[in-house]
Amino acid sequence: MQHFTKAEIRDIEDRYQDFLKVIKNKFDEGRLARIEKAFRFSNAAHHGIKRKSGEPFIIHPIAVAKIVAVDLGLGATSIVSALLHDVVEDTDYRLSDIENMFGNRVATIVDGLTKLSGDFDSRHALTLKKMLMTLSDDVRVILIKIADRLHNMRTLDSMPAHKKIKIAGETLFLYVPLAHRLGLHAIKSDLEELSFKHKHPEEYNQINYLLHNQEEKRNYLVNEFIKPIIQKLKEEKLDCTVTHRLKTSYSIWQKMQKKSVSFNEVYDLLAIRIVVNSKPDISEKRQCFDALSIVTDIYKPKPDRIRDWITTPKANGYESLHVTVMGPQGMWVEVQIRTDRMDDVADHGFAAHYRYKDIRNFENELDPWIEQIRELLQSTDADAFEFLDEFKLNLFSSEINVFTPKGDMYSLPTGATVLDFAYEIHTDLGHKCIGAKINMKLVPLSHVLQNGDQVEILTSENQSPKLEWLRFTASAKARGKIKNAFKQEKSKHTEKGKKLIEEAFAKLKAPLTSNSLKKLTAHFNLNNKEQLYSEIGMGFLGLEDLKEIIGKKSENKLVRYWNITFGTGSKNKEDEAGDENETETNSLKKIDKQKPFLLKENQDNISFSLAKCCNPIPGEKVVGYLSSDEHVIIHKTECKELERFIANQGENIIRAEWTKFKRQSYLTRLNLEGFDRLGIVNEVTNVISKIHNINMRSVKFDTHDGIFQGDLFLYIHNSEDLTNLITRLKTIKGIDNVSRIENLNE
Repeated sequence: MQHFTKAEIRDIEDRYQDFLKVIKNKFDEGRLARIEKAFRFSNAAHHGIKRKSGEPFIIHPIAVAKIVAVDLGLGATSIVSALLHDVVEDTDYRLSDIENMFGNRVATIVDGLTKLSGDFDSRHALTLKKMLMTLSDDVRVILIKIADRLHNMRTLDSMPAHKKIKIAGETLFLYVPLAHRLGLHAIKSDLEELSFKHKHPEEYNQINYLLHNQEEKRNYLVNEFIKPIIQKLKEEKLDCTVTHRLKTSYSIWQKMQKKSVSFNEVYDLLAIRIVVNSKPDISEKRQCFDALSIVTDIYKPKPDRIRDWITTPKANGYESLHVTVMGPQGMWVEVQIRTDRMDDVADHGFAAHYRYKDIRNFENELDPWIEQIRELLQSTDADAFEFLDEFKLNLFSSEINVFTPKGDMYSLPTGATVLDFAYEIHTDLGHKCIGAKINMKLVPLSHVLQNGDQVEILTSENQSPKLEWLRFTASAKARGKIKNAFKQEKSKHTEKGKKLIEEAFAKLKAPLTSNSLKKLTAHFNLNNKEQLYSEIGMGFLGLEDLKEIIGKKSENKLVRYWNITFGTGSKNKEDEAGDENETETNSLKKIDKQKPFLLKENQDNISFSLAKCCNPIPGEKVVGYLSSDEHVIIHKTECKELERFIANQGENIIRAEWTKFKRQSYLTRLNLEGFDRLGIVNEVTNVISKIHNINMRSVKFDTHDGIFQGDLFLYIHNSEDLTNLITRLKTIKGIDNVSRIENLNE
């Protein structure tokens, strides 16, 4: 501990006084006195403690309290809890001290926040489970934790690069969906932008540069677009505020990734917002539809892009009308229409309901969601990381509304099937489900439901849960129930899995070493051998590729190009292929997490493998996941599977950099689309054969009504060669789009 300088003490006091100015008109003297007492106590408790950035620690609780008060609009108890949230974790004071000084409610919230501190390792995932069990007692625990995370993200610059990636990944994985589920749109956008900035700094800067470049042109178009709307609203005596906002750089980047388009091809960069200052004697819905009618009189709407979330609000309380219309210069523009109350709720979510309705009613609206979480928590043997995955499914999915034969409405995630609906109603109905009737028509278990479907579930006493059901379930509840049906015999599955592995190794006449088990565990991206036994025993994973996984070489020379196992320490490739039972060298070095892991073509002493989920090639932006002290699995930075690992096991993520790869090749898949013409296939194969470093494995072309689609499987040395090839292919007349497909097995 060290004493603060006079300047630091003055800075703390100034920041606190600024905070008081913002909140003093909101609270009576008694509440302000409680806030004052909490600040003085927290300031004394944290005296001499500094953050990594070098500033006094107390500045963090003040900033979190400000977010809680201003952005979330919460009350004095929440502000007091925010000021005290790190006291038990970081100082000598105990929870009993907090309870004696500030009462039981504040102590309960601080206890929940203390349990949820620290890194996201397996212990943290388990404490998250414990904390969620008290969720129905006080949602404020999560709200303050989100505020705490927002301030940490705003001050991430002082952290080392590998920590930035870990914290940003964790934020995108869990805190963004939580903010979304609680309807905190403004905070959700902030968290996304800050995560994007630290996880993908180059892409973040590039998109912001492009947005800045087009600002003048955009402002002109906005003014042209808005002018007639404002005029017509005035004529109709509708009291409205018309504003515009840009899509965030994160949502633009996401759309570019999802649809494989360039920045210039993202059409709805702009959204115009019309906020109706509602009149109390006319229904809010009618006022919004009046404004919609005015907009669609002026501009033609896109038929499939009208969304009504006023009649049926989203699960997080969001209400609005959205319509996409054709604006000036052939530009699609999204228009959002809502009342001032809806706008406040859209930005501030849960807390805004305090101002518009009895809070107890809103907590009742949260009950179904909380109940779903409690159901997930009831299977106490569930793997903590698996729980996080299933919990996240419940957070971030768009929803559809489906009806029972009697007219009861249920909300399900988009993409939900008949089976999801059956489990939503009752576990036994799910277990016994054989299909359904929709509009008098028989449909199978896997049938994807549409918004507004009326569904009659059909059952049979002979039916029981099947493993393949997991392939067509979209809700966390259904997946949890199906898995639990199998996990009830977990020890039996573990024994079965162990036996299956032993038999598979015996069949191959290969020794079953701990090293081989490590390779298997790493290949399937699992945490330990118990999980490996269990997953294989339950039939979730198969051992068909065992020979390839443990490093046996095929005699096919082409396969040797890309099916490479590193770490034997041998310089001679033929020697490696020849000695089939050779185990890895004992001289493996432990990997240093602080330094970038260098990916070399002839890797000595340290083994790495390339993740099958995203199939990176040399030159692409990658990071490593430490599956053990001596083995790294390399993933592309934007890999979805990697997001899971960053959030659940962020301490095992390390930076990775390629060195020059010249000899080894990697199987890559390209998809071509365009207009068919004579000789186009010949031109494509000619371009490939002329580029020195690329070999073809297979080419498949399909044509239909003058449109063709091609699938190319190629061996590529590095991303530079791949970029060069894609550029050359795009110049061929008739080719409209060339995209890389990460999944080689689709």
